[in-house]
Amino acid sequence: MGLHAFYPIFDDVAWIKRLVPLGIKLVQLRIKDQPEDVIRAQILEAQEICRAHDCALVINDYWQLAIELKCDWVHLGQEDLDDADVGAIKAAGLKLGLSTHDGPELECALAQEPDYVALGPVYPTILKKMKWHQQGLGKVTEWKDLVGDVPLVAIGGMSVERATGAFEAGADIVSAVTDITLNEDPEARIKAWLEVCP
Repeated sequence: MGLHAFYPIFDDVAWIKRLVPLGIKLVQLRIKDQPEDVIRAQILEAQEICRAHDCALVINDYWQLAIELKCDWVHLGQEDLDDADVGAIKAAGLKLGLSTHDGPELECALAQEPDYVALGPVYPTILKKMKWHQQGLGKVTEWKDLVGDVPLVAIGGMSVERATGAFEAGADIVSAVTDITLNEDPEARIKAWLEVCP
């Protein structure tokens, strides 16, 4: 599959424009609560930037737009799976990433034959209120045994300092959000991430 082990998630294309040129090779655009024309414009701009820098772009949630705009990847949460047409996503040639938090969700996700599975939150996260408590590194190891060859993404409270432990526990990819966007020097943080991710 060749996905890079470092997987930042940004809520605005401005972050992609600013940080992808530093060497990011896998990024997710996760826009919330914006009108469709704004989302469409951001996706198109993100595509242009990512193609110029040989970076895989994953679109969160907006699978119809991702198909229409000929994106390469879409990521869905469990709640999105209820409404999404996975058959249409795959028929359009898009790769699919899915979020999981517990056993039944993992079973549901694997039934869709995704191109990666994300497990979270591995550590407590400030990003959004979740009914799941931190999963811990033991769950990462357990999940890796269950997913087999499907790449496993560790997400939730991840930082440069915690990345090595996640990889040692079995994660193939580590995803970060606030560790970058809330850092006083996001550019330096990206460089640190790229050093610890194989």
